[in-house]
Amino acid sequence: MFRWPNSVCHYIPVALSPGASFTLVMNSALAGGNKGLFRTLAGTALGIYTHAFFIGLGITAVLISSPAAFAVLKVTGTVYLLWLGAMLIRSGITVSSGGSTGARHSVTLKEAWLANVLNPKAILFYLTVVSQFAGTKGGVCNYFILASVHIVVMSIWLFAITQTLIFSAKKTNPIMMKKYVNIVGGMMLIAFSLHSLIY
Repeated sequence: MFRWPNSVCHYIPVALSPGASFTLVMNSALAGGNKGLFRTLAGTALGIYTHAFFIGLGITAVLISSPAAFAVLKVTGTVYLLWLGAMLIRSGITVSSGGSTGARHSVTLKEAWLANVLNPKAILFYLTVVSQFAGTKGGVCNYFILASVHIVVMSIWLFAITQTLIFSAKKTNPIMMKKYVNIVGGMMLIAFSLHSLIY
């Protein structure tokens, strides 16, 4: 049985776990300001609700039980995250060379959603970790409650971090800040994706 507040309170530290979405939000906040931040958060939230819906219906468990199907998803997700990482690095290099300041890679809502939905780590995270907090019978409703907690905690945390980042960019050289955040963020995204493929 799902018990509100114990399950939720223990789930909050899990919701703060860093991942690929953290990198995308940092980039979007610098490239597009609060508009870019909220767009990426919305895409990530849709991805989290998608995972909650699939695992609540048992679709995720069926997918994981098929090694071939999960392997295809794993490779597809890894390639997509690698592409996003390469775009971030390219954007950072363009900024550092005096070219366009790279509005292109303020991440779109669709890209943020796909990055979350296709991320093998996120799929396994919801199946193995989040399911421990959903009660003995699970169910879509319980997973949606946990997904909502995840989204609220994540949004508050990332909003606070990105506001600090945006404020710092205004006080320093914003072009250089974008350069470092894009390049380092792209490298981190590539590292996350390769780690998901290997492990």
